[in-house]
Amino acid sequence: MSRGPSPTVRRRRLAARLRELRENANLTIDEVGERLECSASKISRIETGHVGVTPRDVRDMLEVYGVGDDERDTLVQLAREARKKGWWHAFNEAFTGAFVGLEADASFLHTHHQLLVPGLLQTEAYTRAVIRAIRPDIGEADVELRVRARMSRQKLLIEESNPPEYWAVLDQAAVERSVGGPEVMREQLKQLVEVAMLPNVTLQVVPFGTGAHAGMEGPFLILGFPEQADPDVVYVEYSTSGVYLEQPEEVHRYTLIFDHLRAAALKPDDTVELIDRTADRMS
Repeated sequence: MSRGPSPTVRRRRLAARLRELRENANLTIDEVGERLECSASKISRIETGHVGVTPRDVRDMLEVYGVGDDERDTLVQLAREARKKGWWHAFNEAFTGAFVGLEADASFLHTHHQLLVPGLLQTEAYTRAVIRAIRPDIGEADVELRVRARMSRQKLLIEESNPPEYWAVLDQAAVERSVGGPEVMREQLKQLVEVAMLPNVTLQVVPFGTGAHAGMEGPFLILGFPEQADPDVVYVEYSTSGVYLEQPEEVHRYTLIFDHLRAAALKPDDTVELIDRTADRMS
């Protein structure tokens, strides 16, 4: 797995710049579509990053916007790089949407989970038990594909150079719920203790005694990126999909929620002790 701007992040950056240039040129999406003799929906999908864009399309759009040679060459090259395939394309059936591509280039990942250990921290046996429970409709071959895909994602946290800062705040329910049986859960908890020792990983648990807390609405992930051109994004997870929130006020809201969760949670050292004690009870 290689670090650096992923094709997904490049596409997102290019989409934002194309939208900005169109607005600077005082053109509507419909007007651009008419000039390029294509549908307005195509321009809209390009600007939202939902579809890729060819270098030729970028040249044509930039000509309409009156962009000079230097920036045109830069954005055309960005379009070429955005069309490359990331490592996750080998698991297309397991990964959908832009999530893994964004995750692969993040400089920090701040997440909250209520019922499950986050995917980047799961053991293979725990992952298999979770997938079988939430996807009873798929066969064993599909289960194993998803397990391999999730294990590949985990390389992100243990890279030798420049891994992202990973901060997870879990509800105590995620630690106490026995997934896959006592042995599977004990192995999972012991792995959490080991992962918490990594210099780029911080783990906290919100204990039951806290009562109601800011994260009870559901799991989410805040992704931050090293380049100023790539603003932070929030991924709010649902059972079968998720939604990306990119507006500054939305990102600020979830950042505030995460800050409240960190304040309500046990300190990292106390969290490790709690998880270790829980693991011992599982044996």
